[in-house]
Amino acid sequence: MWNLARILLIALAVLRFLSAATAQVAASYVIADHTTGYVLEAYKADEKRQIASLTKIATAKVVLDWASREGTDLSQEVVIPPQALAEAGPGNPLGLQPNDLISYRDLLYAALMQSDNIAATTLAFYVGAALRAQGGEQLRSLGAVEAFVSQMNALARQLGMERTLFLNPHGLEPARGARPYSTAFDLAKLTAYAMKDAAFRFYVSQKERKIAFNRAGQVQQFLLHSTNQLLGIQGVDGVKTGSTARSGECIIISSQHEPEITQQGGTTLVTPRRLNIVVLGAADRTAAANDLLSRGWLLYDKWAGAGRPMGNQAMQR
Repeated sequence: MWNLARILLIALAVLRFLSAATAQVAASYVIADHTTGYVLEAYKADEKRQIASLTKIATAKVVLDWASREGTDLSQEVVIPPQALAEAGPGNPLGLQPNDLISYRDLLYAALMQSDNIAATTLAFYVGAALRAQGGEQLRSLGAVEAFVSQMNALARQLGMERTLFLNPHGLEPARGARPYSTAFDLAKLTAYAMKDAAFRFYVSQKERKIAFNRAGQVQQFLLHSTNQLLGIQGVDGVKTGSTARSGECIIISSQHEPEITQQGGTTLVTPRRLNIVVLGAADRTAAANDLLSRGWLLYDKWAGAGRPMGNQAMQR
């Protein structure tokens, strides 16, 4: 009897250690089923944090939603405005300059794959100008980028992201004044929305992509490399990374396994299997997300085996 009690105590200690070790991979995280939004596990997921370039998921979706609604051809070229370089902060991996010609499509690739701030700001400048022209008096009183950011926040409200504030299209924190923020829970909602869009899924699934822009009549090419090092591992096909000194290393990944196929009488049921994982404030985002992915599929299989109950979601520790 004494031996059994001792074994139980050791087992409990091991479980506590594993739980603590999982929590330490990041300042905040969520593991959620994509289809239902069911949270399999979460840690400090309602805590407001800076999210760096994860912001560009919202930027891309505002652009894609606008283009779909207006029937805009994403191969249409626009001119890089001087304001984009002034407002996008440091860093210019593509070497873009004012008056370069580049398509909406290649700007989206640059913003999502290589997290280019100038690309994100240029998108906001042109789409924001279009939104402002179509909007009411209040929207027309804003600058083009401001109008775009207002639409980002409108999308957040639409998705129930109640603890999110976007201040710009790229995610950098201003040196002074208010700072943008979100939570792992809110970003899980944004990710589920974005990954339902086939076009968005294609952009964020690319490991490499050659894009081009025109400078004074000369075509310049650039080979983009995704900053998401987990693409192609354990079914990962998206979505975005981010990092600033204040946010720490951040990443959102989405992983898809083969669907579950069952028969109910003469009916064939196909149940998608996809996990979305949000990691904020990690020391090593790739390692953290990879650890949580393995754990997430174990939790998913246990949940699916129990019939996918929707009550009493995994609570934030």
